[in-house]
Amino acid sequence: MLHRIAVRRVLALLVMLLFLAAQLVAVPAQAFFFGGVTIKDEKEMGHKFDVMVRSNMGIVEDPEVSLYVNQIVERLVKTLPPQPFNFKAAVILHNSLNAFAVPGGYVYVFTGLIMNLDKEEDLAGVLAHELAHVTQHHVASRLERAQFVTIGSLLLAIAGVAVGGSSGGALAVGALGAGQSAMLNYSRIDETEADQIGLQYLVAAGYPPQGMVDGFKVLRQKSWMSGTNVPTYLSTHPAIGDRINGLQARIQGMGKAVQGRTQDNKRFTRVKTLLWARYGDEQAAQQRFAGKDGLSCMGRGIVLARINRVNEANKAFDDALAASPNDPLILREAGAFHYRKGDMSRADGLLRQAMRLDPRDYMASFFYARMLDETGRQAQAAQYYKEVLRYVPEDAEVHEAYARSLGKAGDSAGAYIHMAYSALYSNNKKQAERYFNQAKALSGKAANPRDFQRLEAAYKERKEIWDKN
Repeated sequence: MLHRIAVRRVLALLVMLLFLAAQLVAVPAQAFFFGGVTIKDEKEMGHKFDVMVRSNMGIVEDPEVSLYVNQIVERLVKTLPPQPFNFKAAVILHNSLNAFAVPGGYVYVFTGLIMNLDKEEDLAGVLAHELAHVTQHHVASRLERAQFVTIGSLLLAIAGVAVGGSSGGALAVGALGAGQSAMLNYSRIDETEADQIGLQYLVAAGYPPQGMVDGFKVLRQKSWMSGTNVPTYLSTHPAIGDRINGLQARIQGMGKAVQGRTQDNKRFTRVKTLLWARYGDEQAAQQRFAGKDGLSCMGRGIVLARINRVNEANKAFDDALAASPNDPLILREAGAFHYRKGDMSRADGLLRQAMRLDPRDYMASFFYARMLDETGRQAQAAQYYKEVLRYVPEDAEVHEAYARSLGKAGDSAGAYIHMAYSALYSNNKKQAERYFNQAKALSGKAANPRDFQRLEAAYKERKEIWDKN
């Protein structure tokens, strides 16, 4: 639902960045330092990049995951010097051990990174390092030294990192430094400074300082064990062993109270459980979820449902509910399971209880809206669809479900508006054009004329990108 299960081909993202590079006028790095690229330009650049990423990569919109990662970023950002942007994080469905930031305050974390780390402070350490590269203007420094480099080509290099390719640079940790781009291949000084400043941010945010060291160690180990090339970030300037030793020495110089900090990892465990259950290797995931606690049983239920072992999945969810009857996440996942297998009565009760315990969980609200639809209660469903779209206005699946509900209720104008949105956010140019024209023809019959006007603005923005690609 609010996550797109199928990841588009990496090639698609690289192709879109070629376009983005062309769109971001070839401004020499020299102009960047003399007012050629303003804060407004950077915000626009970041926005276009974000549009393209969301159009071509799977985004995990589940609030259990997205809100959690955003809260970590917010916690770190509070420790930063004043910034010209509001930072916003998104989780990309991809197995790379990556995280990176782009101009405009956009931060991206890959599911593979979360799934392979052990603790929240490890993830926070990775993000703190990345934020330090941004705040210390290391990208700008690369541009200054290579005056022929354009802002567009900079983002193209970042795209290489984003997909774990060999042509990108190093705005990340782990596999984040996979590339060899000259403009983003940070110097020994840059990497050391990002370690030191990032550690400061981590400590200032109240995290155990050991998180950065442990995060580096895990990523190095995972990279080697996977049989892939050791990420550039972990193998060059300076050697990762020296950097870990340097960080460890700094930590040893901190007060005992700081060294002895602990971090509650319950939310990290919940998020990691969800990601492994939904996207992890099925055999490996089942081994992870051999326990009898509520979360393990829930994870096992999700995996068993993925492989159509419905009766076993049913028992696993029953076990999860018996172990943790008041856990809103377990209630939601059990409710979604029963909705999918057609037990609307069971789904109704579970989803309503989940929403009562966690009103922020718009995923539960989405499944509840679908359940209302299936039982002929379109007017009630509409209220829940509208509420969900307040939180995830660019989720193609939600728009499609709402469109079908409006169609059942006889609102053809509204249905075509939301089918157009669904096509837009699925990056389906032909369908978007067709549904937009149908919505335009019926716009006079729309319940609210502004609904079509908003669609028109969104369509024009996306069409401009498509037409120039």
